[in-house]
Amino acid sequence: FIFYKYMYTSQIILVFNILGAVILGFGIWILADRSSFISVLQTSNNLKIGAYVFIGVGAVTMIMGFLGCIGAVNEIRCLLGLYFAALLLILVAQVTAGVLVYFHTDKVKEEMNTIVNNLILTYDPDNPQQAAIQDTWDYVQSQVKCCGWTSYLNWTENINLMNRSVTTYPCSCNNDSFSEMEEGSMIRSGFCHVFNNTQSNNDPKDWPVYTEGCMEKVQMWLRDNLGIILGVCIGVAVTELLGMMLSICLCRHIHSEDYSKVPKY
Repeated sequence: FIFYKYMYTSQIILVFNILGAVILGFGIWILADRSSFISVLQTSNNLKIGAYVFIGVGAVTMIMGFLGCIGAVNEIRCLLGLYFAALLLILVAQVTAGVLVYFHTDKVKEEMNTIVNNLILTYDPDNPQQAAIQDTWDYVQSQVKCCGWTSYLNWTENINLMNRSVTTYPCSCNNDSFSEMEEGSMIRSGFCHVFNNTQSNNDPKDWPVYTEGCMEKVQMWLRDNLGIILGVCIGVAVTELLGMMLSICLCRHIHSEDYSKVPKY
């Protein structure tokens, strides 16, 4: 029994504390990231709620792991029962969240479209208040080699861009990495001009940009990584089920041991 108890204790400390730390760190990363497509979506209330849920679940998992450890070492049944109940609630919450995301995929896509299109519509290189999110979107377009959300024509909705008297286009959409840019530049931002163009208006047909939008490529990235995401989720669920089973077994063992110590008359 002593070996079983300490094996269970080690499992709680190593697995659930690490698991809680990973989930907690993932939630903090969603809120703090400033260098990937996630930061573009940080204005989404649903994404913020999801990040706070991850932070809460991670913190609760770490706390429950600590309490489960104390309960296993000191053979306290109420702490083991609390640990079991907490894991059960976390597992139910994860399954519920997965089901909600699955059945609200269209709503998530619609909100994503609204956020990105609004960003393109209000893009202004001279506005320092939006510099961070605009630089992130420039980074996405430059690295993914795309322009706009559904196509490069999304940028024609930007009044600031279309009012230019010469051919002007988003620098991060440039399909020639050395055209009008410094070699080695990590992020191409703002608007660029085509100086050798003699036209007096800004015609999108003359833009030296990628014509394909970023939506399909972002969705393709999500599909390519869906297997990894599902694998991690299944691994977390299996680990939680294992913890629940071990806590119940340990509870029953403590109970039977206490019962056997009762004097018989």
